[in-house]
Amino acid sequence: MKTLGSRIKERRKLLKQTQKETAKLVGVSHVTISQWESDTTSPRGKSLYELARVLGCSPEWLLNGENEPDNNVSPGPCIRGQYPLISWVQAGTWSSIYEEPLINAVRYPCPVACSDKTFVLRVQGISMEPRFSEGDLIFVDPEAEVKSKKFVVARLDDSDEATFKQIIIEGDLKFLRPVNPNWPEQLIPINGNCTIVGVVVFAGVAL
Repeated sequence: MKTLGSRIKERRKLLKQTQKETAKLVGVSHVTISQWESDTTSPRGKSLYELARVLGCSPEWLLNGENEPDNNVSPGPCIRGQYPLISWVQAGTWSSIYEEPLINAVRYPCPVACSDKTFVLRVQGISMEPRFSEGDLIFVDPEAEVKSKKFVVARLDDSDEATFKQIIIEGDLKFLRPVNPNWPEQLIPINGNCTIVGVVVFAGVAL
């Protein structure tokens, strides 16, 4: 007779996910997934609904086998985790708050490879139009390589908040540049007065 744990394992394997990948998407440890699959403990509350969402089935099916899900599935994009939507002030001090648990943060999956330190920002203002619109989500990876013409999130030493611009590197000279050609300040020179918080690795419309 199938148990809750066996149904979790069956669905996870069907989706070709490892325990670690499923755990990351649900927001729990891989030890927790192992305990659920061995029926040592059971998912409850929000964890149950998040698990059902990640596995593409209903909570009722996980709990008692009702509402059989479609087994004709294939893995979706290679989504390795979900990353927190934070404020621009938090982005400016991300290196110091990264280890803190962001319990109430809304999280979004990223379809491209990125590091565990990646975070999400909602674009503000029009300085990056038409390439990026206000309200778009950008995924920022602090461990991605900074290269000329990449889009970056940076913190100027005289500001508490981060800023979103394109970085231009010409020899020893570095500048931040808005995409909007009508923006008043077209080149912001940086010479030790700026910290690059991370590189934008993916952008999408806010959900």
